[in-house]
Amino acid sequence: MDAASVLPALAAVPPAVLTGTATASVVELADPLDPQTVLTRLRAAAASPGPLVVFLAGQLHLDKRQHLPHLALARTTPATLRYTALPWHWLAGELGVRPPGTTTVVADLAADPDVWLRLAAAPDLLHLGPGPFLYGRVTPAPRRGEPSTPDYLRAWAELWRSGARPPLPALHAEAAVRAAARATAPEAFLLTPAPPPAPAGSMPAGPLPTGPLPAAPMPAGPLPTGPLPAAPMPAVPAPADRTTANRTTANRTTANRTTAGRTTALPATAVPMRAVPAPTIPATAVPAPAGPPPAVIEDPHPAILAAATAGRHGEAAAVAAAWESEALRRHGPRSVEAVHWLEVRADLARLAGEPARSCELWLTAAESLLALGQRADDPDVEGAVDRAHHQWERIGDPARARTLGPTLVALRERVPGRRPGALAALRRRMG
Repeated sequence: MDAASVLPALAAVPPAVLTGTATASVVELADPLDPQTVLTRLRAAAASPGPLVVFLAGQLHLDKRQHLPHLALARTTPATLRYTALPWHWLAGELGVRPPGTTTVVADLAADPDVWLRLAAAPDLLHLGPGPFLYGRVTPAPRRGEPSTPDYLRAWAELWRSGARPPLPALHAEAAVRAAARATAPEAFLLTPAPPPAPAGSMPAGPLPTGPLPAAPMPAGPLPTGPLPAAPMPAVPAPADRTTANRTTANRTTANRTTAGRTTALPATAVPMRAVPAPTIPATAVPAPAGPPPAVIEDPHPAILAAATAGRHGEAAAVAAAWESEALRRHGPRSVEAVHWLEVRADLARLAGEPARSCELWLTAAESLLALGQRADDPDVEGAVDRAHHQWERIGDPARARTLGPTLVALRERVPGRRPGALAALRRRMG
């Protein structure tokens, strides 16, 4: 992994933002050589009484003698692993004794095949103790010569530099989604602890407000029928209203999702999640601090929509991402619950005036529905592709539109929709 490539992005984030405090000191170790030097720096930082945030990027290897994970350093080779790499239990020893809630570790790691297999069998392999909060992404190490970059950590930096200040669980969820969109390998372990107490001024804990709210300003009505003009293709009208405030489609309610006769109300907090696809990781992969059970919300959609329509798009997206994280943990990536929150985030991106992001999310939602076994003529599948097409028409950046175009064309070939000529017109627009 080109771990050092993320350092400029993190260095551009104000130090106080990295730690969530008024001021902060930063110690940067780029391609360190000696594990003892890293341990000395880590021990000095851990001795500080204030909050400590550790960002890690690199590759994990397994010590063949003791079967313990090590973080490779600049001079590490398989033969010298035990002497030139940083043992993971050294991290746990220095950070695990700090007061609970004062330490956060954000890790973007690539695992060699031995570590990857051990993670599937022993998800507590990267346990750091009861005190630290561990947010991380672990992907399989690429084959020799293939690139590997810390896209997950880079997404954290990009979100912070954009001015977003969501809670850490929501930041983790959004960074994982962005990293997955860039990744060449589809698998990833995502580690997420129970969220720390909300800081002053953030959204209060407990049930979100409910009640009727005006629907989002999205044109309603079915897609028009009839032949399309030869060229150019006019903007695809927005599909029928499917807002985050109130959605009920073919017995799939959004307030309390009912699937095969089972109704589930999701809690408000974001807890461990996994990526699409990923080996099963129990909720105990990172032990959560003891605390009161999370509050149960009957319908978070009105509050999310209220934030979005009030212009608080970052807040709305953060809450939706947290709920998506919980849906992934409870129901898995191949579930209608997880797909629903993809759809909600896609609609929020539309409300925020981000058509490219909205298009990308609707494309992912459509592909996920097809992977769940839904037919190409299912109204939910057609609606997702129509919305992706509708948002693609509104992308102002030609390069970004060209990037998303082939995926949209491939989906249109499978899901032509109920508007004759949509695929042919799309191909003409693509040139």
